[in-house]
Amino acid sequence: MKLELWMLWKNESYISEGLEVFTNRIRRYVPMEVRFFEESRKGKTPELIKAGESKLILNKLEQRDYLIILDARGKEYSSENFAALVSGFMNAGTKKVIFLIGGAYGFDEPIYTRANAMLSLSKMTFSHQVARLLFAEQLYRAFTIINREPYHHA
Repeated sequence: MKLELWMLWKNESYISEGLEVFTNRIRRYVPMEVRFFEESRKGKTPELIKAGESKLILNKLEQRDYLIILDARGKEYSSENFAALVSGFMNAGTKKVIFLIGGAYGFDEPIYTRANAMLSLSKMTFSHQVARLLFAEQLYRAFTIINREPYHHA
């Protein structure tokens, strides 16, 4: 299984550092790639920005890709249940799982239509920058749970 973390817009430096730490740790378990997408915002409304971002993303997806979007309306998981979800993808032989973190305006409807699943980090609202770091840590934690390593103490 290959994991990809797709994000709209670049990271702040402090987020980039933390994201790099966790993605390097995750790569000990599975191949992982981080991709950034940027759509011009010049003179555009939030609706046009979301539409442009949607087009960029949909053009890069392959039909067989399993797309999970991080969205406030998604399903919430405990760390243990999220680890079981990831383990299920591995056991099922899923080739590529893409986790998509949206930009400041969220997603356009075609992304919701294409998504195989929606995941929520919390009922709280986080900036898309902070969500990136939180999610990367949870993904790393999932692999330590799967492999029964001491990082997760529960």
